[in-house]
Amino acid sequence: MTVTIIGLGLIGGSLALSLRQHGLARHLIGVEHNPAHARRALELGLVDAIETDLATAVQQAGLVVVAVPMDALVAVLPAVLDAIGPHQVVIDVGSTKQALLAAVAGHPRRGRFVAVHPMAGTEYSGPDAAVQGLFEGKAVVLCDTGHSDPDAVQLVENLFRALPMRLLYLDAAAHDLHTAYVSHISHITSFALALTVLEKEKEEQRIFDLAGGGFQSTVRLAKSAPATWVPIFRQNRLNVLDVLDEHLHQLQHLRELLASENYDGLAEQIRQANHIQKILP
Repeated sequence: MTVTIIGLGLIGGSLALSLRQHGLARHLIGVEHNPAHARRALELGLVDAIETDLATAVQQAGLVVVAVPMDALVAVLPAVLDAIGPHQVVIDVGSTKQALLAAVAGHPRRGRFVAVHPMAGTEYSGPDAAVQGLFEGKAVVLCDTGHSDPDAVQLVENLFRALPMRLLYLDAAAHDLHTAYVSHISHITSFALALTVLEKEKEEQRIFDLAGGGFQSTVRLAKSAPATWVPIFRQNRLNVLDVLDEHLHQLQHLRELLASENYDGLAEQIRQANHIQKILP
């Protein structure tokens, strides 16, 4: 089928590569507001053509993928649904769902939209960040599928199984809650760690010389773009605040144990933290 991808950054570009690799798209059309990114996407072969008019790009496709930052997504998705016909399918790949689904709840084409969130990514952005095989073996969350037409859900399920991905089903509220716990908190704490080190360690060469694998893996997400993450934090603010409060509580407790030289207590907390390996080997 012909697929239109709106937004040719990390996720949109990687999805284009995967669709092409697995023979799921005959023709790929890109929509990209950044002219330099549009040119680069063509150079990299992410898409076959760039279309500047949104409605024209949408009307040519059997499947439309909206892969823009979350604040833009809330505005772009209704316009995409305005432009589609009764047999086209639209998906998003956004990291929050409640605000997005509320924005299209009453749209006459709501049934043609399937809300999805591939749980995959890197700290990089733009067309050059597109990665072959980014989604293989990862989970994809399908949200509130009861509000989507069964044939649209089936097409999306078949597509992601072919990538191949593991399918999970959540309602929008549960999705936003759990992604705050396992994704959004990781990013905000990584930003905080980077700011802490940059504030305390003024010799940049020392950071470069001494940073081992542990520091690099922990601070990796701090390279992520604010244009991506500020909208996510804004739209999932209450859930992120909740988990951030708990994180601050845990940090304060560890600090108290260290300050009071309670090393047995500190060891017990580390042992409890080690239980995560039963979930994530």
